[in-house]
Amino acid sequence: MEEQGHPSRRSVRLSADESWATVERGHTGIFTTLRRDGVPVPLPVWYVVLDRRIYVTTPTAAKKVARLRYDPRASFLVESGERWVELKAVLLTGVAFLVDDDDLRERVRGASDEKYAGYRLERKKMPSETRERYGRMGALICFEPHERIVSWDNARLFD
Repeated sequence: MEEQGHPSRRSVRLSADESWATVERGHTGIFTTLRRDGVPVPLPVWYVVLDRRIYVTTPTAAKKVARLRYDPRASFLVESGERWVELKAVLLTGVAFLVDDDDLRERVRGASDEKYAGYRLERKKMPSETRERYGRMGALICFEPHERIVSWDNARLFD
């Protein structure tokens, strides 16, 4: 892919469809919320994508829930690759909010079960406190990105 006006330059940028495909295939995302003092708090999360929105479940008492109630601005990063030539990422910025919709909650639960079933620890092998904390659906967060997507795939430089 060539950048306009620069025939010798190749673009590493992904299209919107390619970016969303990358996010959907991703395993762990980095979900960033803001503390009251403006300090960003990035955390790794499991997630599902439905209709180009990202859904995260978390215990209701999680600090990210409190942070979102104060300031809905957030970002979401999915990345892969270890060597420089393999680096690929999609960064989305937007707003996140709590959702209270039982039908949507069930859709998210089904999609999450399908995506992560092979990665979860059996409930009976969890410590009782962990089983209690994560055993319930808890809060459902919807991350709704702005239209602008920042993305790159370094492998494109060598196509």
